[in-house]
Amino acid sequence: MEKLRVGIIGAGGIAQSRHIPALLTLSELASVEAICDIHEETARLTAEKFGVPHAFGDYQDMLEIVDAVVICTPNRYHAEISVAALKAGKHVLCEKPMAMTAEECEEMIKASKKSGKQLAIAYHYRFMKEARAAKKVIEENEIGQPIVARAKALRRRKVPGWGVFTNKELQGGGAMIDYGCHFLDLALWLLGSPEPVEVTGTAYNQLSRMENQVNLWGDYDHQTIEVEDHVTAYIRFADGASLLFETSWMANIKNDEESLGISGLTGGIDVFPFQLNQLKNGMLLNSEAEWLPGEEDPGIPQARNFLNSCLGKEQLIVKPEEALRVSKIIDAIYKSSETGKSIVLE
Repeated sequence: MEKLRVGIIGAGGIAQSRHIPALLTLSELASVEAICDIHEETARLTAEKFGVPHAFGDYQDMLEIVDAVVICTPNRYHAEISVAALKAGKHVLCEKPMAMTAEECEEMIKASKKSGKQLAIAYHYRFMKEARAAKKVIEENEIGQPIVARAKALRRRKVPGWGVFTNKELQGGGAMIDYGCHFLDLALWLLGSPEPVEVTGTAYNQLSRMENQVNLWGDYDHQTIEVEDHVTAYIRFADGASLLFETSWMANIKNDEESLGISGLTGGIDVFPFQLNQLKNGMLLNSEAEWLPGEEDPGIPQARNFLNSCLGKEQLIVKPEEALRVSKIIDAIYKSSETGKSIVLE
């Protein structure tokens, strides 16, 4: 069986906790040939930890020995590295968000089309069992046409104080780009990937800048943090559907909340936890799911889909054009917050 040689670019937490273990699980489809990190010693230590044969400090050198790359760098470098890898004839799985701006995303898509190589974006929430079940129920018309989505991704007092999460120059933003983008993507996917036409949003950072903070995820400098910690938004789509969206690192709530609801013309779905709510035969029916044991970490089906798409066996579940829509919405929310106006998208 044909196997792909895969290289990892960026040896931080997401590479070591999700992407490398997932790829090693799928040894029938791929081999992890190399780890690259701007700090070559980090690359070497990570390669030793996972039994990977090669380590590099420059991704350009690594491209010579691989067929595909997984990009786990700070967001600022997503577009640059993706385009370079695609031009070199390599398939690309890039961590979310796709890039810093929608314009960068478009350059990545152009490079993918020109090279004929796959470009996937790691919105791994689509591969969770609840999301896959919700997608199937919607496709089987169990709730009718989806028209309204409500998405919340809220953490209580959890600014990630490690790495570069609060570095606006390297990341481009805060809670929305790091966390909330998963729920924007998932909501759009379940709505049928409609085209956004108007966005109204507000991005706050007052919570994280207050003195005497209680933060459960490490220390950060409250005087210099520039990225947003809380976002609210309303998005309207060309097909008449709409999305209410809220995300936060610093919400003053009792417990963290991840929720996504989809309302259709004849029923609705709560994705987390999964519940199907229907109107049938004059009755209101509510159905919960009981999951079979042995469910995979979403990183494994994500990696499997990417590898099989590279081998011509499957279609990508997360298409780059869909990830571009998410980035357009993110850009518009920031612009709406800055201007105090709704943003109409072309």
